[in-house]
Amino acid sequence: MKRILFLLAFTAMFMTQCTQPLEKPALATVNPVENEYWGVSLTDPYQYMENLEDTIVKNWMIANADYARSILDGISGRNALIEKMQEFDQRVSDRTSNLTILDNDRYFYLKTTPEDETGKLFVRDGFDGAEKLLFDPQTYGDDSLDYVIGSISPTFAGDKVAFTVTPNGSENTTMLILDMESGKFYPEDISLSLGGASWLADGEHFFYTKVNSEDVHDPGRYLNTKSYLHKLGSFQQEDRVFFSGEKYPELRIKPQEFPFAIYDHYGDKVFMGFFNVERYMTLFVTDGKEVHTDRVIWRSLCTMKDEIQNFYPKEDELYVYTAKGAPNFRVLKTSLAKPEFENAEVFIPEPEEGVLNDFVFTNTACYFTVKVNGTETKLYKREDAGISEVEIPVAAGSVYVRTKGHKFQDIWVSLTGWTLDGIRYRYHPDDSTFTVEQLSKTAEYPEYADMVVEEIMVPSHDGVEVPLSLIYRKGLKRDGSAPLMVYGYGSYGITNDPGFSPNRMLWCFDGGIWAVAHVRGGGALGESWRLAGYKTSKPNTWKDLIAVTEYLHRESYSSPEHTAILGGSAGGILVGRAMTDCPDLFKVVLPMVGAMNNVRMEESPNGPINIPEFGTVKDSLEFLALLEMDSYHHLEDGVEYPATLVTAGMNDPRVIAWQPGKFAARLQAANASDNPILFLVDYKAGHGIGNTKSKNWEDMADYFSFAFWQTGHPKYKR
Repeated sequence: MKRILFLLAFTAMFMTQCTQPLEKPALATVNPVENEYWGVSLTDPYQYMENLEDTIVKNWMIANADYARSILDGISGRNALIEKMQEFDQRVSDRTSNLTILDNDRYFYLKTTPEDETGKLFVRDGFDGAEKLLFDPQTYGDDSLDYVIGSISPTFAGDKVAFTVTPNGSENTTMLILDMESGKFYPEDISLSLGGASWLADGEHFFYTKVNSEDVHDPGRYLNTKSYLHKLGSFQQEDRVFFSGEKYPELRIKPQEFPFAIYDHYGDKVFMGFFNVERYMTLFVTDGKEVHTDRVIWRSLCTMKDEIQNFYPKEDELYVYTAKGAPNFRVLKTSLAKPEFENAEVFIPEPEEGVLNDFVFTNTACYFTVKVNGTETKLYKREDAGISEVEIPVAAGSVYVRTKGHKFQDIWVSLTGWTLDGIRYRYHPDDSTFTVEQLSKTAEYPEYADMVVEEIMVPSHDGVEVPLSLIYRKGLKRDGSAPLMVYGYGSYGITNDPGFSPNRMLWCFDGGIWAVAHVRGGGALGESWRLAGYKTSKPNTWKDLIAVTEYLHRESYSSPEHTAILGGSAGGILVGRAMTDCPDLFKVVLPMVGAMNNVRMEESPNGPINIPEFGTVKDSLEFLALLEMDSYHHLEDGVEYPATLVTAGMNDPRVIAWQPGKFAARLQAANASDNPILFLVDYKAGHGIGNTKSKNWEDMADYFSFAFWQTGHPKYKR
């Protein structure tokens, strides 16, 4: 259970094992299947691998995992990377995360010390209050499993707290409910909740949404999910379905859309809605007194056509964060009783430069952030007198603002950046000053005192300029010899926000360049940037990556023989298609639990819910888009492909293990180069969500040491 203690005591011994590689596994058996889509016949040589219970598939995956492990463990320098990450961890006595502050100033949070594998749950009254340990996940459940705390949901009074624990990255949650006064847990455990609990005012009931199966490979796991109402002291089997598509067929919720129910204790309102991966929501409201009726009469607030991604109710007003008519987002103010978005007041206008990122309220103002090119963030406030900028203590790539809500003056601002460790401040609006109010301890990292950050705009294949962030050590020789790691994602409108990671910076400490390509499909330049890299426009995503890599080569930052690309999950599309389009542009490719076989995505448990982002084979144009972004089907025999480390998690509910598995099998068979093609399956991990810290160290050491080895770094050899 406490793997970190083992690592700290026995790292040297552990890392000298398996230095001799095992015998390279045989290529996977080819068993072609012909699939017909809209007049296009596709040969799928490894479709049988989609049965993960098949003995042949199991044996091939285990053999590849063992072989990959023997190769990676034998790379000199990997040991030193993990030891340095451990040493960084020892510099800080504790780190806090997942902070929730209640109206009565009660703090709930996770704290991790160097002795802990993952965060423990604590509580304190006020910033200066004495803290109390509530729960240690390392003492919970089966000792063979690694448990991590996820969501934390206290009641409004803070007299009870519900929280989820998850084993081995499976995202199969168990929700526990703790009574603060007695220190005892309620007898019921709530299984498979999707997120946390939304408590009612009585502190005896809460809403939660539940997935359908603990089998992460079950195709029905995420379809037709339901929102439930739970009463403390009752069994989960007795919980009443509060909302579902089946219960309210007239609302026409689609099977792949997730319902949610949220109670607003200020206004005594229940907000119910559903959303998909596009993050647009359909939203309804009712009075709190209607909660216990069998069928609620819902009043509609918005539909997905309104392109609303967030909302805030305030007395009789409704504030919505929307992209409709404003690709860089704006906030509209309308009546909660009779919302009219076409005639709504523009409360926060769309920025002339940058993207409106977030907004929060205090009792005197609305505070919001604007991000420029995905890399620089500014803080503003809107008062009765108008909008003004709030001068923050230091320039920051990312600014995160928290308040208690519109009844209180309290406001906290957290600042971070590529080379700026996170600092949390309390802001004093009366005199516009900041005081440090840091829950986490801080550390010094003199290794990174000479780091340089460059923010560049690079023309892509069509002339559109793509933001590119570079981090490297001062004095870098621009002779093309530096190891280059280009990271990207490019889906769901997600931004790669600047943030400090001493472990990630080890790539730069060893002479490498860390590059973040803010490609289309992400949200760096607003909603239009997302729409320019999804479904039929998805090729812009990997063409942007290719363009920024070519730029870095032209400018002699690096060269093809020293370049690695890294992308995980949907970022597998990015790096997989960049590799298949331009295999000679990269030396190393690292698809982490990547989506590599998009044509067959709908056959996986997480596939149907991703149709709004990637498309469906049931539509002729969207099928062609899926085929175009499918790295597996773009591999060609006899091509000299880069060295590739493909990873998968057997407990992964998001990208099922056969997606990267099929890609690895096809790549091993097609490759004409001598570059290693490794497939590493982790049988105790999922999608990376809920990893223990030692697991994260091990994964990062694998990626870095493999890439350094293959790009010729003298410290990393076999």
